[in-house]
Amino acid sequence: MASRPERASAPPAVPSKPVRTLKLRAALQLLAQAGHVLPDDAPQGSLRWLQAVIDGLCMLSSRDALTGLSNRRQFELAMAREIDRVARSGEPALVLMIDIDHFKKVNDTLGHAAGDEVIRAVGRALADCVRPMDTVARFGGEEYAIILPNCPPAFGHTVAERIRLKVQRRAIAVAQGVEVNVTISIGGAFAPQWVRSSAPLWIERADQQLYRAKAEGRNRACLEQPPVSQVSAEEKGLLFGVSQYLDIE
Repeated sequence: MASRPERASAPPAVPSKPVRTLKLRAALQLLAQAGHVLPDDAPQGSLRWLQAVIDGLCMLSSRDALTGLSNRRQFELAMAREIDRVARSGEPALVLMIDIDHFKKVNDTLGHAAGDEVIRAVGRALADCVRPMDTVARFGGEEYAIILPNCPPAFGHTVAERIRLKVQRRAIAVAQGVEVNVTISIGGAFAPQWVRSSAPLWIERADQQLYRAKAEGRNRACLEQPPVSQVSAEEKGLLFGVSQYLDIE
């Protein structure tokens, strides 16, 4: 009995409804409120226009509205990728957890508008201190987090101190003729090399150092000594084939 010829794969399904029937009003209102400008030279409803809408929504979903830094969702995604990279490459990586000292006093004495300005200004100071490859995020409230890939232990404390001093020396205008200075406490932990750890464990270790910095008087940086991982060459080779995340350009 003759075998049947293989059937060619079907082309991708084409949406039956035209683009104009998509409900985009809420999305466009969000983008307008955030100040995201769509391209003038792309006709509304065109593929390029729709791509700009999608790009804008992705940006909004990954950014903190108050500071413009990465939000916690984006931070956790970057954290998972960095854990995967460290497990495969063995390169060092540092995470810093940062908290504004006595922030409640700012809100209580100067008001929440002043507190918001302090949060924005500290975020800008942190962003000024890092490389393009680093991830600075607002973790929640007055707390921030920074992922520093390929940061050798020998430089970790120097980096943390540079960030601390940058914030301490910055005068923050919170109202007409009113400036304040704030300090931060920093806790840091290195990812275990050649080991597929987890984000909660890595953050918890950095948080423990943050608590230590606060207990020792605040306005200081405390970093955990990097763990030493003894992994055989064979185990290292196996790690290269189990990446959970694809590199995205």
